[in-house]
Amino acid sequence: MKTKHEVGTRDRIVRATSRLMQRQGYEATGLKQISQEAQATLGSVYHFFPGGKTELAIEAIRHGDREFADLLRDTLAGDDDPAGAIVACTGELARGLRESQWLDGCPVTTTALESAGRAPDIQRAADQAFANWRALVEDKLRRSGFSAEVAGELAHTIINTIEGAEMAAQVSQSETPLLIAGKHLARLVNSYR
Repeated sequence: MKTKHEVGTRDRIVRATSRLMQRQGYEATGLKQISQEAQATLGSVYHFFPGGKTELAIEAIRHGDREFADLLRDTLAGDDDPAGAIVACTGELARGLRESQWLDGCPVTTTALESAGRAPDIQRAADQAFANWRALVEDKLRRSGFSAEVAGELAHTIINTIEGAEMAAQVSQSETPLLIAGKHLARLVNSYR
């Protein structure tokens, strides 16, 4: 019987794939490398993912979706004020990027951009991830008294800005783009009160 902290082979494969694709993209990540990183046999990779790399990439995107959604939920729940929660979120993302030595940006974007127009199933999984994140932000805003229309539009702006700022922070190896984005998103949110 597994203890609470043990991770099964399938989960190790998904997590390794997510991290590798986050850092080096879809094309540069091979199944052999995934199996090595996950400490699993290549046969196990094919056993759990008979659809090969595409099926695995979709599951890795779903994992990244859940990972970022957890961070969003935690930071949004940590402050009653949505503006303060957004600042906390960008600060947490900045800290995580710095601690990863600027390697662990968005767990979805690299794979999604690289497969755009060529892998519709991967693109759909990424689109669903972005929709999930927007829904979390929109829900926070609506519970804070914003109208449905304003909350929906602000959620788009917030997620889009955070994604761009995270990429800029990664490229510049600086927390500044995320911290500035958080500050100005908070001002934007407050301007609608």
